Amino acid sequence: MVSSGNNTRVIRSLAVPAGLPLNETTFAALLKKQGYSTGLIGKWHQGLNCDSRSDHCHHPYNYGFDYYYGMPYTLIDSCWPAPSRNMEIAFESRLWLCIQLAAIAVLTLTFGKLSGWVSVPWLLIFSMILFIFLLGYAWLCSYTSRLYWDCLLMREHEITEQPMKAERAGSIMAKEAISFLERHRKGPFLLFFSFLHVHVPLPTTDDFIGTSKHGLYGDNVEEMDSMVGKILDAIDEFGLRNNTLVYFTSDHGGHLEARRGHAQLGGWNGIYKGGKGMGGWEGGIRIPGIFRWPGKIPAGQLIQEATSLMDILPTLASVSGGSPPQDRVIDGRDLMPLLQGNIRHSEHEFLFHYCSSYLHAVRWIPKDDSGAVWKAHYVTPIFQPPTSGGCYVTSLCKCFGDQVTYHNPPLLFDLSRDPSESTPLTPDTEPLHDFVIKKVANALKEHQETIVPVTYQLAELNQARKGLTPCCGVFPFCLCDNEGELS
Repeated sequence: MVSSGNNTRVIRSLAVPAGLPLNETTFAALLKKQGYSTGLIGKWHQGLNCDSRSDHCHHPYNYGFDYYYGMPYTLIDSCWPAPSRNMEIAFESRLWLCIQLAAIAVLTLTFGKLSGWVSVPWLLIFSMILFIFLLGYAWLCSYTSRLYWDCLLMREHEITEQPMKAERAGSIMAKEAISFLERHRKGPFLLFFSFLHVHVPLPTTDDFIGTSKHGLYGDNVEEMDSMVGKILDAIDEFGLRNNTLVYFTSDHGGHLEARRGHAQLGGWNGIYKGGKGMGGWEGGIRIPGIFRWPGKIPAGQLIQEATSLMDILPTLASVSGGSPPQDRVIDGRDLMPLLQGNIRHSEHEFLFHYCSSYLHAVRWIPKDDSGAVWKAHYVTPIFQPPTSGGCYVTSLCKCFGDQVTYHNPPLLFDLSRDPSESTPLTPDTEPLHDFVIKKVANALKEHQETIVPVTYQLAELNQARKGLTPCCGVFPFCLCDNEGELS
């Protein structure tokens, strides 16, 4: 299913009613039906509320998860403020108490004045009221930062930290993951750990600052690597190694435009063109997947076949004894035959690469053992500057409109010979050019006939609404740090 939309590709804040439609079947819901305990730890970013700030209509519990701890939104620059703001945040957490005490004093003096118990001039009382309003105004003005409204942590349905301290959040999540594993070591479980690393602004603890040769980005990768190691060690320690499938991967390539001065904060994509936010170029969509399952998947093998994150659902259905939904087209494929060596090639003959809801490219892997991997680009982003390989003016490339180029006929590459997608093929340089273009076009037509329009979540529903912003106190006095109390 797909929906028409605009250049907004993500849920904008926790104050919008957009979210993952409730009629979607997640792999968590599928495994829960098979008797698995299911947990999500980390970033959610699939919506939270619909009609009120605490209805939690898009909470992970409504999508098959039994336990949730993490960040319901995603990391943004505001989530890791400059150290100079620590004093400001600490001051603001006490300002509300000062306002309350001043208000109590005004009420007491006013009641005493009217009752004749105290003799104070009305000018003093009115001055105190004005002072309270000024304090309140100053307090509320400081709350324009998204740090307070989108950067928070939740355990189950409870907000535990608002605003969150981003540099320690990852460590807490790793501890939560290990605790989940220990609680469910006796029965089948699914743990989906969605790292905050390595996403800008790259919040990193002091223990890992300066530990790599690649600046803050490298430090953040080092810290994530340490967390992965701790989780794997826990799996081994709890005796789960041989009956636990581990899959480590990413959702897109490096974010080329994420820079601070000359420092690269978004990774590097090697020989591959493009990066995060580009729906067609290899640098935006080509990512590794690392599997571990001793006794089930042979160790040390390197599989050079195109697969997809869509394959997770049918793969987990296969290993759990379940089955994917039968009332819709499932584009993913079970990866186990490929991982176990029962088949040589990916079951994906065609893969359709989208930027938001706009198709940008189609990949064709012929089943004739020719080794060719054809890719046709129907739409490509316009780089800014033109030869930069990224969209440095807009921070992310756009998916449609006047900032993309439409190609008819599409640009054609053979990735087996040109993995950098540097030189488009033509009828003069490739005898099969016209045949490949026609074959891809026919496959695209068949694919488009399977698409069912759905309500687009990232347009009207992606506008902020009053009353949806989550709050751990009495709105707008939303400050809490239960994580600090626990630690």
